Amino acid sequence: MISEQQLITLGFKFGKNGAHAARSMMNEELKLLFSVHGANATKEQYEHAIVDGNILHKPTTNSRKLTYRHLLDLYSLDSSVVIFRQFRGYWALDEKAQDVLALQLAIARDPLLRASSEVILGLDLGERLTRESMEAFLAKDDPTRFSPASLKSFAQNINGTWTQAGYLVGRSKKLRDEPRLSYVNVAFALYLAHCHGLSGQRMFDSYWCKLLSDNKQVLLDLAHRASLHGLIRFKQVSEIIEVTFPQEQRQQGN
Repeated sequence: MISEQQLITLGFKFGKNGAHAARSMMNEELKLLFSVHGANATKEQYEHAIVDGNILHKPTTNSRKLTYRHLLDLYSLDSSVVIFRQFRGYWALDEKAQDVLALQLAIARDPLLRASSEVILGLDLGERLTRESMEAFLAKDDPTRFSPASLKSFAQNINGTWTQAGYLVGRSKKLRDEPRLSYVNVAFALYLAHCHGLSGQRMFDSYWCKLLSDNKQVLLDLAHRASLHGLIRFKQVSEIIEVTFPQEQRQQGN
């Protein structure tokens, strides 16, 4: 069994609060940043590009610093962090995977966003999500923990992220939608499950795979595609499944 401390060393975060207390996942900023700096960029290079180079076109030095801190909190931007390194290696492989890929890492690193998935995944396709219902969920365990203004802000940030990732559609009226999935997303979901010590069928039954789809056949088909692209080694014989990660093995061998 993998302990919480072991998961923290891999890059996961736990607790009650998270980065979405301040902003959404800022997916467009992440795409712009990664379009300029490749997978081998250092955390210092990312900081220089955002704060000094103003690559994200923020109006003040303070807003640049806050943006950098937020992206650092959500994604780490540090290749020594295991789950960021895996994520960054997958990023450029399929552009249509990027919205959900950013969500997957953000969920691993933001307990507030991770908790909200209970609300999103509980909706039927086309069902409406109000800001008030997300506020009620965030306040359910401790109604006095957040002020009404904070709850409103948190709910807006969280709902904005799920919209950026394609799980919700609409501006003022949010409806549950089906996100665009790629073999890259399934490969990363399986990797996150692997980090939790899961293997075989249990990986496909994990939270990380259910976050993508409750249709196991869709997940298996995309896992097969991921194996054809060399992201994973995937073997299935009847109910027996084996998944390994050649990229991880190469990194360990270096």
